Amino acid sequence: MQDKQPSGHTQPNAAVTALREALGADVVSLPHEFAGRRNSDSSRMPCDEPLALIRPRTTEQVATVMRICHEHRQPVVTQGGLTGLAGGACLLGGEVALSLELMNGVEAIDEVGAAMTVWCGTPLQVVQEAADAAGFMFPLDLGARGSCTVGGNLATNAGGNRVIKYGMMRDQVLDIEAVLADGSVVGGLRKMIKNNTGYDLRHVLIGSEGTLGVITRAVLRLRPKPRAVSTAWCGLPDYDAVTTLLRRAQEGLPAGVSSFEVMWPGYYDFVLSRLPELRAPLEGRHAYYVLLESSGADPQRQADAFEDFLAEMLETGVISDAALASSESDAAAFWAIRDAPGEYQRLIPGRVSFDVSFSITDVGRAAHECEKLLRARWPNATILIYGHLGDGNLHIVVQEPDWPPTTAPQVQEVVYGVTGAMGGSVSAEHGIGTKKLKVLGLSRTPAELAAMRAVKAALDPLNILNPGKLLLNVV
Repeated sequence: MQDKQPSGHTQPNAAVTALREALGADVVSLPHEFAGRRNSDSSRMPCDEPLALIRPRTTEQVATVMRICHEHRQPVVTQGGLTGLAGGACLLGGEVALSLELMNGVEAIDEVGAAMTVWCGTPLQVVQEAADAAGFMFPLDLGARGSCTVGGNLATNAGGNRVIKYGMMRDQVLDIEAVLADGSVVGGLRKMIKNNTGYDLRHVLIGSEGTLGVITRAVLRLRPKPRAVSTAWCGLPDYDAVTTLLRRAQEGLPAGVSSFEVMWPGYYDFVLSRLPELRAPLEGRHAYYVLLESSGADPQRQADAFEDFLAEMLETGVISDAALASSESDAAAFWAIRDAPGEYQRLIPGRVSFDVSFSITDVGRAAHECEKLLRARWPNATILIYGHLGDGNLHIVVQEPDWPPTTAPQVQEVVYGVTGAMGGSVSAEHGIGTKKLKVLGLSRTPAELAAMRAVKAALDPLNILNPGKLLLNVV
């Protein structure tokens, strides 16, 4: 999908005029001034052009933007790195775009308190590298690390590959600063882990997809840098063996499990056959493949314990075969297989993708049911299944060459139908945006949706923050 281009200069409305007068042309750009700029995120959802592009440099400027937009009832869509997959940063028409790209950088690192204060336009990779340089680790990691921003990670409560050990993005944050719809600023950028002083606005705003406020700065938790990382690629005979391996690894490995990525053979065969740079870690075929990683502080003890654990799993038949990474390049080669979805745009255009989650007990049955129902209706379809089993997150990708546009909703009906029937979540880590508006009710009760609307009405009574996203029927 191509972003719309301006057909000519148009007269700005009263809100844009007021914004331009208050903040200047270097902050508030008109359509003819940002012509050709990408406006849409990575979701392939429809996206209009903003009435203006606003790029503030300070929290005070963001507060001015929101105060003026509140006075004029002007809708605002906040944008980060535009890597989202649910349409949350796309414009529906009549909004101004508020980009935090210039609110960028690490403000301070507290080495005693293991905390980092950052502007929310900072790319995730910059945070990771700054933490590493200071002798720490920031554990959140995504394939879009070089483009996605802290603000977007917070707005969508990003997950990634290390959730099993460190949790989601909300678990990496001590405090945030945010601007509400009326321009008021909340958050104290506190560095305490314990803070029981009433409602935690931090957690109300994290995961709200820009519908409740604009997050401007954050205090992030840093973790000890692992001194040893052990990685193995495992072939397993059945799904019971997969869950057994997870449970025993969590119980038996001294450093626990930092990643547990499961791939069904359809995914494994597909990416290895189409990406010649990938090499098969094991001979033969297996019912399931697991990328197991454990990271800890004692290199020698870690390596010995990891090898002993794999030997035990092979001896007892939990694992059919395994390859142990003997170097960082070996581990990178294993991860390259799991990170192959970054090539989907080239390999499998027209795909219908799902990011759902279930209880760990139900993941295998859910995957089987989805594949069975999909294959019954589209026998020639490509169906790829993989995920972060340690947190119940399942990715399903479906594509059949030359199918008509009407097929995508039918595919969604199948997968989301299974998700709702089994009590799963229609969005594990990418949010709701516009893409999943109509299926949110499969994972949330009417009472829960009513409570969400009440929070939205209290913090954004004029519905100017990212309207048309996350919740239906907000007026």
